[in-house]
Amino acid sequence: MDKLLFTGGTGFLGKNVRPVLEKMYEVTTCGITPDDMIKANFVTDVPGLPERYDIVLHAAGKAHSVPKTETEKQVFFDVNFQGTVNLCKALEKSGVPKAFVFISTVAVYGCEFGENITEDHPLNGDTPYAKSKIMAENYLTEWCEKNNVVLGILRPSLLAGKNAPGNLGSMVKEIQSGVYLSIANGKAHKSVLMVDDIARILPSIIEKGGIYNVSDSHHPTFGELEALISSQLGKRRPVSIPFCMAKYMAIVGNFLGSNAPINTLKLKKITESLTFSNEKARRELGWEPLDVLSNYKI
Repeated sequence: MDKLLFTGGTGFLGKNVRPVLEKMYEVTTCGITPDDMIKANFVTDVPGLPERYDIVLHAAGKAHSVPKTETEKQVFFDVNFQGTVNLCKALEKSGVPKAFVFISTVAVYGCEFGENITEDHPLNGDTPYAKSKIMAENYLTEWCEKNNVVLGILRPSLLAGKNAPGNLGSMVKEIQSGVYLSIANGKAHKSVLMVDDIARILPSIIEKGGIYNVSDSHHPTFGELEALISSQLGKRRPVSIPFCMAKYMAIVGNFLGSNAPINTLKLKKITESLTFSNEKARRELGWEPLDVLSNYKI
């Protein structure tokens, strides 16, 4: 059984996929949490690893926050880029793996809206999160080529799973508390990925390598997600308000700060479709994603 080093293995993604991975690999988690099997802070140093690993799944990273200061912006580069560099230096000491899989993000494209965006789209992401992931991708491409390591880069869309963070987690909390705003019947589509699919696609990408968007094939609408979440929470589906009303509320929200239920940026994300093509992963890796509306459980 191959040995797999899993950074970020105790976070949201890790907790959801480890039970599947542990049936296929000898998994060792590595990071800064008390639950990690190897305690290591790749941001601050190059820790010694106890042995060589056949596979590295690098999911540790900084996400799900909007930096307001230069110091907060720098954290993204410290964690997502420098942490990756230091991990690779540690692997050079313990023995390079045969395969390295990096969890990147569709944010690297810098798209606020669009449909069926492919891996050929320019990497225009300009947020600290996107820029730091792009830098890590570029570094890993050179490092893996130099060390003859198979590199797989996964660019997931919005992740769905138990206790999901980010925008989906916010939607659940807002529907639960009754403050969620459904706008124009939630017609916009969004690419979503069941987090379990990271484990399901891993054996194929370890063998082949490459860069792949990963999302479900249905790209549910906000309305479909609202109905699914409301049903699981035992809540009535949120009442939809007209776009013109939401637009005025968003303008007011711009002045109220982070406590406002909606602002112009959030309105844009809710009312404009943003979907990513998974055709390359399905074609080259023989992977068929789970349907989010059938499998997502809060």
